Amino acid sequence: DYEKENTYKQEKIKELVNRFSRINTTIKGIEYSSCKNYRNKVVLHSKNGILGYYEKNSNDLVEIDSCNLLDKKINNLIGSLKELVKNNTGIKEILIRTDNDSTKVMVRITGEVSNVNFLDDVDVLVINDKVISNNEKIISYIGDKKYYLSVDSFFQINKSLTKKLYDEVLDVAIDLRPNKVLDLYCGTGTIGIYVAEYCKKVISVDYSLSNINDAIDNMRLNNINNIEFINNKVENVIDKFDNIDLVIVDPPRAGLDKKTIDNLIRIGSDTIVYVSCDPATLVRDLDLLSDMYDVMYIKPFNMFPRTYHVEAFSVLKKK
Repeated sequence: DYEKENTYKQEKIKELVNRFSRINTTIKGIEYSSCKNYRNKVVLHSKNGILGYYEKNSNDLVEIDSCNLLDKKINNLIGSLKELVKNNTGIKEILIRTDNDSTKVMVRITGEVSNVNFLDDVDVLVINDKVISNNEKIISYIGDKKYYLSVDSFFQINKSLTKKLYDEVLDVAIDLRPNKVLDLYCGTGTIGIYVAEYCKKVISVDYSLSNINDAIDNMRLNNINNIEFINNKVENVIDKFDNIDLVIVDPPRAGLDKKTIDNLIRIGSDTIVYVSCDPATLVRDLDLLSDMYDVMYIKPFNMFPRTYHVEAFSVLKKK
């Protein structure tokens, strides 16, 4: 039952806080989307003319005709792509991605392939990393901000819930009107761009050069000029920052390393916003920051319905 799934995920975060931290905070009600057709991206695998998903913990392929989690525009393509792999058994993998409005679609095919003429309605077509369509990217919207998407761009998977998550960050920025914002693990710059008009300057850091290049393109696309992008690992540059009013962190599942936490305490910004894709490492990190910061609240986001994953958003205020 989907209602029980959401309750379970909310209770999971409460239990982590109670068992593994000294934090006394509010766990807000979970935000959730439809549990169907929410994914804007999928990677399907192909072997011996079959297209589908790998069975869990195995290399055995399960053939599919559609998937309840996928955007309907993606599902509509699967039939044509199954026909393609039947006639091109050298295809190994197919990535499909759509924009958040389900109007544009891109496909990347990896392997030996011929005759893709019937994929004319695909906006971006990439074969073995070579773009063969007129366009290399599509544009996707989050609120009133627009973002380029290439096949390799990092972008939130849940097409409807992402705006609600970013609006949480935006509310903090609107309330603070900070002079200087530090945006760590910025990906393609999505959050920094989303809040930039309410800040004097944003400094965004990410280790991936392709992410940073996409982020610069996204900044220009939105006519924003107050973001500085740094291509480096966060732990390599975190000790160079000070006089920061707001820090936004959106780390990978491993969470924050000790050097980054020590420097967040040294920087001592008024507010930290923590966007987490793993509640266990979130709670660990919040506990390490709790001597200097009050955790105002944690809000769960069920970005991946029908999986065990749950994301969380938290606001910390300097004591």
